[in-house]
Amino acid sequence: MPWYNADLHIHTCLSPCGSLEMSPRRIIARACERGMQVIAITDHNSTRNVQVCMECGAAADIMVIPGCEVNTQEEVHCLCYFPHLEALHLFQEYLDRQIIDIPHDPERFGYQVAVDADEQILFEESRSLFTGISDGIEALEKVVHRYGGLFVPAHIDRQVYGILSQLGFIPQELSCDALELSRQTTPDAFVSSHPELEGRGFLQNSDAHRLEDIGSLHTRFQMEDAGWDHFRKALLEQRFEATNVPPVNRKC
Repeated sequence: MPWYNADLHIHTCLSPCGSLEMSPRRIIARACERGMQVIAITDHNSTRNVQVCMECGAAADIMVIPGCEVNTQEEVHCLCYFPHLEALHLFQEYLDRQIIDIPHDPERFGYQVAVDADEQILFEESRSLFTGISDGIEALEKVVHRYGGLFVPAHIDRQVYGILSQLGFIPQELSCDALELSRQTTPDAFVSSHPELEGRGFLQNSDAHRLEDIGSLHTRFQMEDAGWDHFRKALLEQRFEATNVPPVNRKC
């Protein structure tokens, strides 16, 4: 069964902390150069740049998983992945109801723009995407699974915005499909200091906010084909391994 290189935590120019160079077209080109076959677009608290990324990815034979990095009421970052655009649109409607209406200052915190494949601005988000939504992490997890998605607490080892730093533990009733670690540790090192999490599946991704970071840390998945059902099965069966070894560059 083949292995697929996947970077499942990438921000676009819609995220206030993302570089304006992170347009869908450039993200796909860079992912291709870095040998990524699967990526996920995970902007903060919004999904409005995902569809054009999927269209650009299809033209380059790169699977783009619709996603989002949600900041919960507890200030915990969570990666949410969805099977198709219909589910993603429903999730965006949920986010629109959940986002706290705090005006965003682009000059101070960075622009929040959705663009088309030609890098023309289609939409500028006026509300801050930095803030936590109204729902807590347990409510968010239930919504993600209701829409057929996968739920992965992000960079859980970090001292800010990680579930362990914010809550101190992972609630037993929280249904996590995997856990993500930052580049500051490895699965083996992390489990040695958190033996209660042995047996969990750990992803590692670039958390790219700049083009040069895409694919710098990624996860290899063993799956029959690059499709949602195969990806979901591989993730739930823990047929994956994190690596920072650069793959062979693809011809783009």
